[in-house]
Amino acid sequence: MATAIAARRRGLTVMVADGAVPPIDKSCGEGLMPDGVEALRALDISVPESEAYRFRGIRFVNEGVTAEARFPRGTAYGIRRTHLHRIMTEHAEACGVDLLWRTPVSGLESGGVRVAGEVIRARWIIGADGTGSRVRRWAGLDRELGKSQGRNPRFAFRRHYQVHPWTEFMELHWGRDCQIYVTPVSGEEVCVALVSSSPKLRLDDALGEFPELSENLGNAGYSSSERGAITVTRRLRRVYRDRTLLVGDASGGVDAITGEGLCLAFRQAAVLADCLADGNLARYQKEHRAIGRRPAAMSRMMLFLAKHGGLRRRAMRVFESNPRVFAGMLALHLGDGSAREHVASGIALGWELLTG
Repeated sequence: MATAIAARRRGLTVMVADGAVPPIDKSCGEGLMPDGVEALRALDISVPESEAYRFRGIRFVNEGVTAEARFPRGTAYGIRRTHLHRIMTEHAEACGVDLLWRTPVSGLESGGVRVAGEVIRARWIIGADGTGSRVRRWAGLDRELGKSQGRNPRFAFRRHYQVHPWTEFMELHWGRDCQIYVTPVSGEEVCVALVSSSPKLRLDDALGEFPELSENLGNAGYSSSERGAITVTRRLRRVYRDRTLLVGDASGGVDAITGEGLCLAFRQAAVLADCLADGNLARYQKEHRAIGRRPAAMSRMMLFLAKHGGLRRRAMRVFESNPRVFAGMLALHLGDGSAREHVASGIALGWELLTG
């Protein structure tokens, strides 16, 4: 939807074909960070207050130790994935995007794509079909770059609970072998998402490791069924070949631990539309890589903390005792602040870890 809207804004004629029917759901933490909200606004898409829940910052919880920080600027929203998809679909329709639902794409052809048994001609073909992208495979773009972790997926499971949010923060609870995200999505509902390396670990089993979170959820009823997805860190050698391009998770991505998946897709969509309008695909390759650089670095850092419990406990003690350090790390995560400030925060954290 984001790519279609961005392309229409550049005057291109756009058709979207999908085998599903909107609003399309997906296992997702359902948090839109301030940079993601800004990226949506750049596409002239606003999220109505009635459709989402505003939260003010991030809270880390690890073995009874808590650290929190407000966003340095901007607004963040928790929003049901289905609400977001409906909003964007309506916007795409208003922009003049031709939407073909219940219409799966079955292959690439010379000069177009095979859709519902016929070939539709297209100047550009964009694969926006997720982590397991068939378009990526058809175009021969599956080759990964460097030490990409695409062969080491992690598994996410999400469920909604009918309970009033107990905090104005999005929470990340660290466990021994998993993480649980809690995002308020309305005044009476929270999204709880589990991410781990085990395809067998489910929310009901994992919650036993998080007594504080279990207490906050209490006996809340479910407002959705448990839904799963795979998350991977993957960097591709190329994100286009001839007239076929990739965007979003189809074009690679970072582990869900960063919460940056939606923002990445929105920013890529805006750049891709400009490059299509100008016919400059090499620029898209270059800027696509640049857009993913900071989220990839944050993903590596957070996955390192997830893997090394002793270091994570020490870091949490630093974050709790020195909130400015945690606020600096959050600003770095969002790409806010100067390089000097980020270096200072990193030095402060490193010193505290060495001397603590």
